Amino acid sequence: MKIRNTEVKISIITISVVIFFTILLSITYILTRDPIIIYMGVPTIILLAVLPLGLNYLSQKQYADLRPQYEREARPVRIKMINLNMVGEPVRIEGIVEKVHFQILNRPQFVVADRSGEISVKMFTHPEEKIKVGDVVEVLGLVIKRYIAGGDAVIDGVSIRKIDKSIEARKKETGKPAKKS
Repeated sequence: MKIRNTEVKISIITISVVIFFTILLSITYILTRDPIIIYMGVPTIILLAVLPLGLNYLSQKQYADLRPQYEREARPVRIKMINLNMVGEPVRIEGIVEKVHFQILNRPQFVVADRSGEISVKMFTHPEEKIKVGDVVEVLGLVIKRYIAGGDAVIDGVSIRKIDKSIEARKKETGKPAKKS
């Protein structure tokens, strides 16, 4: 669903909760025939669906607004170079997606690897395009600690997008973009 040119997705869990409470509301109304159940229940169910959509829209909009700033400021680094001394720095990495977690929650976490190592990339909203294991991606994000009190360095992803490495390699070799076939 699009809201003002921003792609918004609702998670399967949210849909399940709305369906569960709709069924529960229907059963309760059938058993009691009390109209207060409908007057109070229907707006509540609508809020259960609309609030997650609104929050997702706000997250998507904020990340879209941040993307140009990160594209300017993020410096390209190898994954092996990322450490706790870099916390708070915007970075750009390229690598292959090895694992994907929590996409069902619209809060995906990707394990991205290059030849030097691997790192976890946490997203607090779904990416613009569907990312799966084996995709070659470019990640823009901020280095953070995995946990507040400690842990290793991870990336708070602002943007993750698929890239065509053969096109990138051709640009570097000839200085011209590769022709799309």
